[in-house]
Amino acid sequence: MGGERPRCLAAGSVVRRAWHGARKAVPPPHVFDSPTGRRVYDNRHTRVTKWLNDGIPPAHVADWAGNSVPALLAPQSRCVEGQLPDLKRRLEAAGDLPERPDPG
Repeated sequence: MGGERPRCLAAGSVVRRAWHGARKAVPPPHVFDSPTGRRVYDNRHTRVTKWLNDGIPPAHVADWAGNSVPALLAPQSRCVEGQLPDLKRRLEAAGDLPERPDPG
């Protein structure tokens, strides 16, 4: 039981009604009408994508989201961006990039 997560016991319709009520009561109308957070999944997807784009390791994000890494990355793989320059810099600093062949 040490590593188990509590499961949501509420029916999906109950969760959706609670989510809709909270969304309508809390944010200003322009946020309520925006695509982000329209469904519970949209808010979750936005947060998970931000964590991945911020460079948090996928294993951590998957654990926080209650997913496996493959299940997390399947829908997110096209949304992660902006990390390549940092990854290249880190690889170059570690000396792990192969030398480019001389084109001449």
